[in-house]
Amino acid sequence: MGKIKWTEKASNHLQAIYEYIAKDSKIYATRFIKSLIKATQKLETMPQCGRIVPELEAYRFREVIYQKYRIVYRIIEEDNVEVVAVIRAAREFNKVFREEWEL
Repeated sequence: MGKIKWTEKASNHLQAIYEYIAKDSKIYATRFIKSLIKATQKLETMPQCGRIVPELEAYRFREVIYQKYRIVYRIIEEDNVEVVAVIRAAREFNKVFREEWEL
């Protein structure tokens, strides 16, 4: 069984999502973040279950969708997973991802 590692950028994305939701409800914000993280647990046993990110096909990034968020990851070392970004699906993916990752 693989492990899931969250990069600093992905953790910062989670924090920003939490802070945005917490403006209305800290309880709901906490529940949402826990649920979002839980949505990645299946990657421990099935790291290839996410689809290849169409915009980044050449880089072999994969993603799972949780509600309106794209959880972008890559498979590293023997089925371990590194979550690299959590991006709201409505945002322009190429612009956001490429600016942050300088691709």
